Amino acid sequence: MRAVVVREFGPPENLSIEEVAAPRPGPDDVLIKVEAVGVNFVDLLVIGGTYQFLPPRPFTPGKLPAGRVLAIGDNVKRFAVGDRVLTTAEQGGYAEQAIALAEHCYRIPDRMSFTEAAAMALAFDTAWFALQERGRLRTGETVLVLGATGAVGLAAVQLAKAFGARVIAGVSSMRKANIVKEAGADSAVDMSMENLRDGLREQVHAITDGRGADVVIDTLGDRFFAAALRATAWSGRLVVVGFAAGEIPSVKVNYLLVKNIEVSGLQVSDYRKRMPARMRECFEQIFALYEDGAVRPPNVSVRPLDGFARALTEIRDRQSKNRIVLVP
Repeated sequence: MRAVVVREFGPPENLSIEEVAAPRPGPDDVLIKVEAVGVNFVDLLVIGGTYQFLPPRPFTPGKLPAGRVLAIGDNVKRFAVGDRVLTTAEQGGYAEQAIALAEHCYRIPDRMSFTEAAAMALAFDTAWFALQERGRLRTGETVLVLGATGAVGLAAVQLAKAFGARVIAGVSSMRKANIVKEAGADSAVDMSMENLRDGLREQVHAITDGRGADVVIDTLGDRFFAAALRATAWSGRLVVVGFAAGEIPSVKVNYLLVKNIEVSGLQVSDYRKRMPARMRECFEQIFALYEDGAVRPPNVSVRPLDGFARALTEIRDRQSKNRIVLVP
């Protein structure tokens, strides 16, 4: 079969597609024909060797591929050949076939396409855990989403609204306000101002009658973290999801003490490994919201597997306006 193979860490331009042996499922595994897999920023970190969890080389990158079951291991009872599934495999998706543990697979709703499943994967489950598990969001609270036009950001906007929250979306330009409002945001705030440290708090306080945001989802880090911390309400919860803006920030813990603020981190892969039942609950709720029309997949740009390097460089260089999905 054809697969992208990483033999040495580096830029995506150094990778190529090779003919490799098809994987064989173990007793607890499911083998799928990959129909679609999302291209994610984290793939660049894995390929470049800078991610916190790196598979041994050589390996095929690509997280959470979706496809049709080709074979199952002897111990697998929940799936049969032909089932349509989304997997939470940590690697192997940039290929024609992929392996995943059966407990890390979820049936896709009949009316959900493979490309829709792949486009929602990683973004929606990350947003779900940020809001429900780490942020402990309650109905009626206010959520501030930083990086709201990114994949995780737009998913967080939709889910927070579906959970009954008031949603404030942080955007890099107010020209993008229509994007987040179409996704369900009640308000948009400008993250591009020079004095963001005071300016973000002023904007959020104007919207919340001086209270601030109960839950903050931070996908950016850098200087945006400190500004968002100041915009967090008393007893608020700020969830660190990533550092897309560059620098990894630090926090003076006396500020947390004074305002009873919690700061927590989210590594969603850990939930797949340590709490598979909770991950199943996550996807069951996301799929139910999809079927009810409460959330919808992002706009998708479909590419062939041969276009993986170009797709990754578009993600790296922030050139893509849509979610990119590879179809082997």
